[in-house]
Amino acid sequence: MKQLGILDSAFINLEQTNTPQHVGGLGIYDPSSAPDGFVRFKDVISGFERRLSKQPLFRTRLIEVPGGLDRPYWVKDANFDVEFHLRHIALPEPGDWRQLCIQVARLHARPLDMSRPLWEAYIIEGLDNIPGLPKGCFAIYTKMHHSLVDGAGGSSFMALIHDLVPNPSPADEEVEEPRLVDIEPSMAELLSKASVNSIKNTASLLRGTVKNSIGLGKYALNVARDQIPAPDISAPKTILNRAVGPHRVFDAAEFPLEGFKDIKNAAGVTINDVALSIVGGALQSYLTKKDEAPSEGSLAAGIPLNMRTRRGVTDDNNQVGSVYSSLHTDIIDPLERLMAVTQSTAEAKESGEKSPLVDVLKIAGAFSPAVTKAAAGIWSRNQLSSLLPVNISTVVTNVMGPDFPLYCSGAKMVDYYGLGVLTPGMGLFHAVFSYAGKVTLSVLGDRTIMPDPELYHTCLVESYEALYAAATRADGKGATKKKAKVDASRRARAAESKPKTKTKTKTKAKTSQSASANKASAKAKTSASKKAVAKAPVKKKAPVKKKAPVKKAAAKKKAPTKTAPKKATAKKAPVKKKAPAKRKATARPKVKPKLQN
Repeated sequence: MKQLGILDSAFINLEQTNTPQHVGGLGIYDPSSAPDGFVRFKDVISGFERRLSKQPLFRTRLIEVPGGLDRPYWVKDANFDVEFHLRHIALPEPGDWRQLCIQVARLHARPLDMSRPLWEAYIIEGLDNIPGLPKGCFAIYTKMHHSLVDGAGGSSFMALIHDLVPNPSPADEEVEEPRLVDIEPSMAELLSKASVNSIKNTASLLRGTVKNSIGLGKYALNVARDQIPAPDISAPKTILNRAVGPHRVFDAAEFPLEGFKDIKNAAGVTINDVALSIVGGALQSYLTKKDEAPSEGSLAAGIPLNMRTRRGVTDDNNQVGSVYSSLHTDIIDPLERLMAVTQSTAEAKESGEKSPLVDVLKIAGAFSPAVTKAAAGIWSRNQLSSLLPVNISTVVTNVMGPDFPLYCSGAKMVDYYGLGVLTPGMGLFHAVFSYAGKVTLSVLGDRTIMPDPELYHTCLVESYEALYAAATRADGKGATKKKAKVDASRRARAAESKPKTKTKTKTKAKTSQSASANKASAKAKTSASKKAVAKAPVKKKAPVKKKAPVKKAAAKKKAPTKTAPKKATAKKAPVKKKAPAKRKATARPKVKPKLQN
């Protein structure tokens, strides 16, 4: 049994219905690399179980102290069942990129079950209508509570459930250790620990208050002396700062890593600066297209910092700080904006590392959950974030993944996309992830704030292309390399693949009908010149027009009671013949991958 750290407890205390505090990831896999050319669902389950046995943290659940008097504890769950956390689903028709994004957004919007280990994974099949992906591929969406992992920890979890080769030999596997569990503490034990910890926590809180007060004083003095750049709090409010609701949208763009490196080398900046500049250009373009761009000022973004490399490693699962920087969206020229972003991020990191405000999130974990949860609820319900002077439009996190392929149950990972958390007053999150020669830039947003993520995807691609053209033109290269070009056809073809097929079929049918009609009219003109067969075309058309009157006349002569049902059956017969056309639309087995159970 282990008590949560201050920062880990902060994410538990900030959990709200509209802003659940979990992060996620979406990987797409090609099963052709598996030993048998396909992957069974039970293989995925056994792989997860084998891997997670090496990391007890993902078999632990949360035990809260009665009354919220103290920080909660992690307890190894004796009833842990990996099959509860792994779910097998398929995309609805038509199973294209848009359907995948909608499904992932819905899954990410649902809060985790806080009474069980705080993670879930969904194996999603039915991706065959997404162009550019291998035949029979499937996706794995995972979500984990932020109290378990931060950005760096999330990449560690990704490495935990993957292999370096498609079929690892048994010699490479470690001997499975016996699974240890904790005895669940009683209420009396938790309350007794809380009473002792309250004294320690009070003393620690007083020391932290004094330390932070001195740190803030030094920081203010250094800013006044111009030794540290002052933080920019002049960012305007936009539609991106509205209240966050319970629904989400998700989309992502794929870029070649070669293109990012070309921009980086041409301008002498970092990959992170390139990503921030692309996001800034895309946000400005999106707001302009919606007539919501600010009249003056630049948008600002929050930038998470990995404090492991700055203060050393601690026992907390989360070791992350946060600073914010201007995206200089008021600068039109892409290259000038990139250079301004580079300078702003450098100043933000320099001032942020020396400021106690980098750890402002710890305030939510320093007090007891009873106090913090109540305050977080009041803050969220009353939208008090709108009163803050700092208007952060989005958070942009950059995680560097491996430059070599990974495998899950033998299936090669093709792409990977990250998903973050939204907070009250900040309804947009960007995750940049590099893997095996690609850079994916995914966006998670509130559905009311960004109802059209497809439009924003277009803005991201346009921003990248404009920045690449400006950087390479300044470098004297000019033309875009083939490897640096963006292939944005995945969603376009997926949206138009089925309609195009139907349109072609209809066009062919219409063409054949018009051709036959032309032939018939030609024959009619030829026969019209001959008097012997001058009435032949009239006789062909006459049965079509005179069918109904002939039947009516026959109906008058015969008994009406007997002919009435015949008319009804004659009219209903053609309607029943349309049924096979509806069955074609529901023929799911033709598009579903063979991910066998």
